[in-house]
Amino acid sequence: MAQPYPTIIPGLRSPFDQIKGLVYFGRMLDKIRLAAAGKLPEGWQGQRSAVKGSFDWRCCQFLKIDYAALEAETLMGGKSDEELLEWAFAHGRRPDEQEIEVWNAFMTKRGWHDAGTPFVHKRLAEIGLPPGTVETMFEFIDLDEGRLQRGSK
Repeated sequence: MAQPYPTIIPGLRSPFDQIKGLVYFGRMLDKIRLAAAGKLPEGWQGQRSAVKGSFDWRCCQFLKIDYAALEAETLMGGKSDEELLEWAFAHGRRPDEQEIEVWNAFMTKRGWHDAGTPFVHKRLAEIGLPPGTVETMFEFIDLDEGRLQRGSK
């Protein structure tokens, strides 16, 4: 049975949104804050944290930071998203412009003719849409969360 969509979660930004040129990082911060406030659906717990293969895990691996440490720093409050990214750079690594370009390209294209394609198709089926409705996981997320209209990719 298809799950209803869109899944609207106020305060959760698109994975395409950038902090200092880096996609996804801001969304990860949003998920940390929303989970702490009890505003993230329970079924989403597997889509956050250091679960291997999750986008959160990939982002932490890219920055060489510990998710739990980032979560604790985020939940202390008082820092902007840009300051939290600077904290991540200081406690992990600071990628250069080319590394960020490669990261952004990989993340925004995940699911398009790669090992993630079956997962995109599975998620589309879960909401009652056929393969090819969107081609990447970022597009699926935006579709599922009401930021992308079916057929407007």
